[in-house]
Amino acid sequence: MIIIMEPNATAQQIETVVKALENKGFKTVLNHGDVMTVIAAIGDKRLIEPHSFQSYEGVRSVKIIQEPYKLASREGKQEDTVIEFSNGVRIGGLEKPVMIAGPCCVEKDLDGLLQVAEAAKEMGCQFLRGGAFKPRTSPYDFQGLEEKALEYLAIAREKTGLLVVTELMDTLDLDMVSQYADVIQIGARNMQNFKLLKAVGKCDKPVILKRGAAATIREFLLAAEHIMYNGNDKVILCERGIKGVDNTSTRNTLDVAAIPVIKKYSHLPIIIDPSHGTGRRYLIEPMAKAGLIVGAHGVMMEVHHDPENASSDGAQSLSIPMFKDIAKRLNKLIGRIDYDNKHSMSMV
Repeated sequence: MIIIMEPNATAQQIETVVKALENKGFKTVLNHGDVMTVIAAIGDKRLIEPHSFQSYEGVRSVKIIQEPYKLASREGKQEDTVIEFSNGVRIGGLEKPVMIAGPCCVEKDLDGLLQVAEAAKEMGCQFLRGGAFKPRTSPYDFQGLEEKALEYLAIAREKTGLLVVTELMDTLDLDMVSQYADVIQIGARNMQNFKLLKAVGKCDKPVILKRGAAATIREFLLAAEHIMYNGNDKVILCERGIKGVDNTSTRNTLDVAAIPVIKKYSHLPIIIDPSHGTGRRYLIEPMAKAGLIVGAHGVMMEVHHDPENASSDGAQSLSIPMFKDIAKRLNKLIGRIDYDNKHSMSMV
């Protein structure tokens, strides 16, 4: 349920409505818009007569939200969520799309990671991604360097200024990861790990939530709801492909249509990961472009200094020269950098 207050509603009138809801056991979230305040009320609506709030001073209307994801729903918040970082980077709304690049996992070669980070910085990326803890199908595959990898990512951030994105797999590692990461990623395998979602919901770090391989859009948004319900509204959704009929030609089926669908029903930012979405490096550029054209707020790409010898996901990782070529064209597509000026890469 959402309660829309009048534009001239006073702070006391808003507080009266909030207290009445909370006394009935509802959790409330206030969205202060430019014109009016909207109160999202989460709880068992059988405990009250929703439209009884219509008689409260300062209330314009009461609306019953049909979708179960109330906080992530555009019905509860019409304006797009824009997440801003301390260095001025912004994701969401009408902001220019961001680029996130880096290896699937951080390896022992720190110099290789720094090469990728420097290339990402040069091409206008805002984020460096790299796995410290790796969920692998086989127990014999490389599992990640854990805290050593986080230390390497911190070194790369110090040298380049890029913000660090890394995956969290276990609630026990949350404090450690939070010390190093600017953005915590919840991977596809953990999209419905509800204890993990609750834990990141209680921290103050932005979260990239990846769509599960067999998750519907409704399930995807409900996973985001778990994070937001626990107090963290800085959620960035990531479409990274789902299991389809033919997963021999591609690793997954990249659901590009999910981007405009989610933007219709949710105010949260959404980015696209064509690396995991296809599993083929030659498909990264066309699918990244497709995602941007339909409205993605960013692109996440896997880049490795030596893809043929990568410990993880080499087949879907771009080499540094390939990445630079693709990033140049993506930047021109989104109008971030003027590469036609041969003497400088000026911001436009």
